Amino acid sequence: MEHLVRVYNERDRATLAWLRRQVGDAELTAAACACTGASKPYLSRVCRRLGVTPPPFAASAGFAPTAVGEDSLAAIRLLLAERTGAPRPGRTSAAPRVDGRV
Repeated sequence: MEHLVRVYNERDRATLAWLRRQVGDAELTAAACACTGASKPYLSRVCRRLGVTPPPFAASAGFAPTAVGEDSLAAIRLLLAERTGAPRPGRTSAAPRVDGRV
């Protein structure tokens, strides 16, 4: 069925499997083919055409923070603090800056 509709991720695959169980392959094929356009339709468009709303599938487990990611975020925060003039983490607010401003 993935040759008829756009499937980009696991949620799309779960939605497609759910649609196949709910309406069947024949009705799903007819709805996908009835969606006009130059390319394959999105699953949301096929669902609207069928008059169904897919259930909210559980979000993926996500990613656990890593040391490299945390270091990168810390560097970004320092750059942003320097641009906005906010005190950098670990500095006292009374320490003069390199350019002489407080």
